[in-house]
Amino acid sequence: MTRRNKRLTSLGLLALAAVVAILLGAFLPLAGSLGGGGGEIPVLTVQKEPFVRRVPAQGNLQAVRATPVSVPMGAPGPFRIGWIAQDGTRVKAGEVVIRFDPSAIEKQLIEAEDQLREVRLRIGKTETESSAELRKLEQDAEMARLELENARQFLKKDEELFSRNEIIEASIDQLLVAKKEKHAREAQRTRRELTGAELELLRIDMRRAEAKIQLAQRSLQSLAVTAPHDGVLILKRDWRGETPRVGDTVWNGQPLAEIPDLSTMEAEVFVLEADAGGLKPGKRAIVALESNPAVPYEATIQRVDALAKPRLQGSPVQYFAVTLELARTDPKVMKPGQRVQANLILEQRKEAVLVPRQAVFEREGKLIVYRRKAGGFDPVEVALGPSSMGRVVVDKGITAGDVLALRDPDRSADEPEETPGQEGPSVPAPGGPVL
Repeated sequence: MTRRNKRLTSLGLLALAAVVAILLGAFLPLAGSLGGGGGEIPVLTVQKEPFVRRVPAQGNLQAVRATPVSVPMGAPGPFRIGWIAQDGTRVKAGEVVIRFDPSAIEKQLIEAEDQLREVRLRIGKTETESSAELRKLEQDAEMARLELENARQFLKKDEELFSRNEIIEASIDQLLVAKKEKHAREAQRTRRELTGAELELLRIDMRRAEAKIQLAQRSLQSLAVTAPHDGVLILKRDWRGETPRVGDTVWNGQPLAEIPDLSTMEAEVFVLEADAGGLKPGKRAIVALESNPAVPYEATIQRVDALAKPRLQGSPVQYFAVTLELARTDPKVMKPGQRVQANLILEQRKEAVLVPRQAVFEREGKLIVYRRKAGGFDPVEVALGPSSMGRVVVDKGITAGDVLALRDPDRSADEPEETPGQEGPSVPAPGGPVL
């Protein structure tokens, strides 16, 4: 080898030594924090850090106060929607927002008018027939009265002029004519009473028909639903998330839309059941519109549903519905129904002892960590607090500065780790039952 080559080789070895020295200088501090216990067990020095447990949620804005727009109560249903304003339309007070199909009510009106005409014809016919029969009965009674007067005037009662049989027959005829007049008078009175009863029943039918006509006319006038005040029309959604459409059949009093007060808004968001531990009113939240995520809005949890429910029919995933009270409302950018993203701050500590989940083990029903001592590790029982993704708060058992093993020191590095469900630690998850 020439002198030049030897020199180049020496320079290369020196450069390699320098690189190794740099790498060792960077690695040694890390090895000091992760070494110990024979140099094979990874460790961690415990430190106090700020702890915040945030739970994500999604939902929509809604107005705190809103005026409902419903199917009218004064008219008999059901109704069929003939026209409806679009969702989100700005409306003025008195402006028509919903029209119902008048076909069914117009048919009822025509039927009621036909019924009224028929009843009036029957009343006229009954009055005409009754008048004719009363006149006939009056004539019969008058004829019987005249016959009775003649019978009384020319009564055969002189025994010298008439035979006994003629006298008896004349008396019988007189009695018959008197009864005939009486019968005609009674028939006349009975006919008047029957006619009055028939006419009263027909007048009841007439009033019913007139009431139906008035109701149908009022119903036709109420088929146009107007906005009670200025605002934005928000259509109601059913359990499938669908809004009312033309052709839908609706019933009296059914809410179809609302006109919200845009000055005060709130957010309804949904939290996974598994993330609901510590979820309760009064907790702080931060809300952002999906359309403008850079602007945060402070909020407070106002209400939490008592039961978790699936958001989609047939889905096994359940959520808690949470109502968030916004600290301020910006009507210029906030509209009902807008999607929002929220972070619910369920736990916040300025200083907390945080350790990785893999540093906590379960032994004989107790939660322990392995704290380094001279020549090895001691098991120390701990009490755990809230947890976040990958880390858990230790409330009792260790302090800042302690060095903990990140795997079981009683196991060799080649031995497989325990899997959850065997002997792994029962470290609280971020979720849990609602408090």
